[in-house]
Amino acid sequence: MADKEKDPQAAEKAKAKAMAAKKAAMEQKAAKTAAPSMKTSDGREVKHEVPRLKKQYAEAIVPAFMDKHDFDNPFQVPKLVKIVVNIGVSEARDNIQMLDAAREELAMITGQWPQVRRAMKSISNFKLREGMPIGVRVTLRGDRMWEFLDRLISTAIPRIRDFRGLEPRGFDGRGNYNLGLREQLIFPEVNVEKSPKQRGMNITVVTTSDSDDLSLELLRAFGMPFKQLMPAVEKNQPAMAAA
Repeated sequence: MADKEKDPQAAEKAKAKAMAAKKAAMEQKAAKTAAPSMKTSDGREVKHEVPRLKKQYAEAIVPAFMDKHDFDNPFQVPKLVKIVVNIGVSEARDNIQMLDAAREELAMITGQWPQVRRAMKSISNFKLREGMPIGVRVTLRGDRMWEFLDRLISTAIPRIRDFRGLEPRGFDGRGNYNLGLREQLIFPEVNVEKSPKQRGMNITVVTTSDSDDLSLELLRAFGMPFKQLMPAVEKNQPAMAAA
């Protein structure tokens, strides 16, 4: 009788153990799908060299600006605050895997895991509901910002097809510059064969300057290849006679 009483208890224990193992396996699988498929930093600072542009700013750009503009304090010289990179993924409302692909590509480009941006309100014409994921965003500060700007200027921009210079009219009137790219494939970190689609992105460079002219001069000093603005021709200027 004792053996018969123990058998149901053992069966219940085995059943509970199997259920717990199944639940743990499902949680592990869900965590694996939610986490990035690449190795990401845990946020702790590691030893690394000072970024090239950061050193150039401190050693060359700041003294040059102080001499040219008669600044008394080096803190008057405009500097970079942050760089914000946005990618819109409108097709994510139909296929959520497109959002995951864009998120991983932006993480490879910037070295930081992006934040998912969601719709603030519902728009029926666009089949959009409040809370739906529609894009990804990364805000870079510190050394990651300097490294990304260096790779953008020296590696990515020269790979743009039919490139004739950046548009200097992309400033917002407060010293911040907005740059639009048509494809993410100009960054060498992105594998062209594995990328499902070409995506454009918007890059915003935020500075401490309130003047567009000072910000333009600062970005030129970093090496950003802007177009040369042609001087406006006066309307009252007499036309030259044909030879």
